[in-house]
Amino acid sequence: MTDFLLLAFVFLVAGVLTVPIAARLGLGSVLGYLIAGILISPVLAVFQVDLVSIQHFAEFGVVMMLFLVGLELEPETLWAMRARLLGLGGGQVVLTVLAVMAVAMLLGQVWSVALAVGLVFALSSTAIVLQTLGEKGLMKSDAGQASFAVLLTQDIAVIPMLALIPLLALPELQGGHSVTDHAAAYTLVSGLNGWQVALVNIGAIIGVVLGGSYLTRPVFRFVASAQLHELFTATALMMVVGIALLMTLVGLSPALGTFLAGVVLANSEYRHELESDINPFKALLLGLFFMTVGAGINFLLLWDNVGQILALTVGLIVVKVLVLLVLGRIFNLAAADKWLFGLGLAQAGEFGFVLISLMVSSAVLPPEIADKLLLVVALSMLLTPALFIFYDKVIAPRFADTMQRKADEITDPSHIIIAGCGRVGGLVNRMLRAAGYHTTVIDYSSKQLEMMAKFGVKAYFGDATRPDMLHSAGIAEAKLLVIAIDDRDQITEMVRHAAAAYPNLHVIARAVDRNHVYDLWAAGCRDIIRETYDSSIRMGRSAFEALGATPEQAEAMRQVYHAADQKIMRAMADHYDPKIPNFENAAYVARARELTATLDQKLILKFAEILGKPAFETLLPSGTREAYEPPNELPIESSEEEVSVSG
Repeated sequence: MTDFLLLAFVFLVAGVLTVPIAARLGLGSVLGYLIAGILISPVLAVFQVDLVSIQHFAEFGVVMMLFLVGLELEPETLWAMRARLLGLGGGQVVLTVLAVMAVAMLLGQVWSVALAVGLVFALSSTAIVLQTLGEKGLMKSDAGQASFAVLLTQDIAVIPMLALIPLLALPELQGGHSVTDHAAAYTLVSGLNGWQVALVNIGAIIGVVLGGSYLTRPVFRFVASAQLHELFTATALMMVVGIALLMTLVGLSPALGTFLAGVVLANSEYRHELESDINPFKALLLGLFFMTVGAGINFLLLWDNVGQILALTVGLIVVKVLVLLVLGRIFNLAAADKWLFGLGLAQAGEFGFVLISLMVSSAVLPPEIADKLLLVVALSMLLTPALFIFYDKVIAPRFADTMQRKADEITDPSHIIIAGCGRVGGLVNRMLRAAGYHTTVIDYSSKQLEMMAKFGVKAYFGDATRPDMLHSAGIAEAKLLVIAIDDRDQITEMVRHAAAAYPNLHVIARAVDRNHVYDLWAAGCRDIIRETYDSSIRMGRSAFEALGATPEQAEAMRQVYHAADQKIMRAMADHYDPKIPNFENAAYVARARELTATLDQKLILKFAEILGKPAFETLLPSGTREAYEPPNELPIESSEEEVSVSG
């Protein structure tokens, strides 16, 4: 017991101390964990710790990661990104695999080993790239969107890669087995013929899909009835572990099963709850996995082969940059975006560690080659911050004039500034222009601006979240600022800056959800539009009409609900605390229960009055109609502030 506690303490101390420092230095959490592992490697060597066993345990974090990736892949999102997923993403994976495979074969490797090396090096670091682009505010740029499409394709490509690995096994290396993929000594396919194994595998996959579609919802509803959050977390873990176990028993990758389950549950009402419950376990296990990788780096091997390892690392970066630059040119990325796209994705990825481990245990790679590949992957990731610095200091200044050209052309500023011209800002701009108003539209996507220009709509390229950009757009003299970008944190920061610097400016802000409404209220915005609210209550109005209400009755009920919801939102804003989840905020919960109970009764009676249907009163508790006298107004303190909150 003491040994276990000591080992756990060593890993936790290393992560807690090293990762925040790495994050402050811009290295990212993944590199922080790798460095932590490197630092504790002498301690682990003294205690003769079995790093391989710990690594196999921690690899379950990868299974959870793919489940979360599946949860993010809604069919509509995939369809909208199909061109970049297939073209940019698919092209990057295929071309990189072929290029690396060709180089490896020229260096004397057999085709199967060369292909395995190509699969490892085709992946990039999702954690490093997305975190860095987010910190630099570049996720909404063309390069950021292209990078996200490639990373998403790589995450999906991992599934067929995992299925392909056993087929590349070398007879002379066989004799071991994969702890991750074949953890159980007994499998359901032992002794079966090939076609029987295929049927069992297909049946297991169909079972996961059908179970995710029809069984998970009633199970989660049953568990939710206990009103114990820890039980819901346990159920989520039970589901992921159970699916992984099923896949292992039929000889498939557990990552494949959990990925499919995630896709099936992408549109589930429990999606966000599953994400929040699984993500901490995934993050901890992946952090442990990366620390074991760092601790397992063979520095003696690196020292003995320093020239070869560095040459392979630089060669990998050069090959990937060339492939990405070609694809960027084919897909018409601007010069600066093309270089950011190429340099940002030039490293190998964290999943390469997993693939290398699986390839060794599946007799695909010889251990001596795998050790060198681990060093190449780790070094390429360690060099990634330097590549971004190279872009910022060398590449970006060369294209500064091009990048800022349209922003500098704001020679005719108006009193109305619209930040973002996508599906929200574009509609607002059309309405205002149709009424004869002159607007200044700013967007960070050159593709979007080019499309608008074809329809004769004038807009400017630039990052509207930057105070200097807003100043050049004439915000000091503006009367109205419409914030229609789709990044929650950036919206809040824009509101906070505008409210503090320009108190007389009217700000209309787009809110992502109800909690974001409270954040924007606290930041100083008093005209908040929740992006899904109006469409939702319009759907409710249509539902009333479909159930027999006249259009006038349906509209009257919509207005009643909207007025009541606005007052409740204003009242709840005073109890919202962004540091505490709503369900743990006692004051928020108590006030919500009080207001909701009153609102429900008031709405039932008011809707019954509008519909003229006494039978509607049966929705009230027995005997309530005679005893209950609805108040004229909801019991909410009135505010002298004029507020518009939709959502």
